[in-house]
Amino acid sequence: MPKLTAEEVDAFGKNGYLIYRRQLFSEAKFDELSAIFSEHLADKGDKLSDELDTPHFRDPRLLDFLLADEVLDIVECLIGPDIALWSSHFISKDPYTGRATPWHEDSAYWEGRLSAYDRIVTLWLSLDGSDRENGCMRVIPGTHDNGFSEYTPVDKSVNTFHAEITDIDESRAVDFELEPGQCSLHDGRIIHGARANTSARRRTGYTMRYFPSSVYVHPEKNPGWRIWLARGVDKAGNVYVNA
Repeated sequence: MPKLTAEEVDAFGKNGYLIYRRQLFSEAKFDELSAIFSEHLADKGDKLSDELDTPHFRDPRLLDFLLADEVLDIVECLIGPDIALWSSHFISKDPYTGRATPWHEDSAYWEGRLSAYDRIVTLWLSLDGSDRENGCMRVIPGTHDNGFSEYTPVDKSVNTFHAEITDIDESRAVDFELEPGQCSLHDGRIIHGARANTSARRRTGYTMRYFPSSVYVHPEKNPGWRIWLARGVDKAGNVYVNA
């Protein structure tokens, strides 16, 4: 049985996002992932808590979650049966000091690195619980038809990125308020961001990002990058870690 209804798939296509209010993993599996995150947080060294990018490159235990049926059954409903793993990221915003995430499109940071950007999906799993008070993700619905907007510089000491999209109508923004274990999904081209965490509670998510295996990853534009064939077959001639 599909993990998403036809109505949910249609809504994702129209709006560029979906909030999945069911528990993604069993309680035991969720607790295991949370414990792994705690290890990464303790070992982060000089990195900020929101800079734990591609942790699965260093910790193969995370592949048990990234390549899990619980995740891929949902992603398949949106991009089809041939799925590749593009990236993952622990992004944790500390109480009171967690930086804002400026309005951006994920695709803008991958420009030139892939052959297409129209079916890249990010699943954002809430580890702590995410709401307006602690800086939940926000999206501008329906802005997933471009992916390469104009940006202006911002102060990176208080923002997770160095630039942002301006002239955003924030009255249209949808807040992704999630309980621990719930997740959201968004198109890689949609405009999204998050306010700073000014609350006494941490806000942590694990992003899991996938693309159809019909998309080609240009090796010369991705030195040292590693991708996995998550499900199905390769359609573009990519080189995978698990080939």
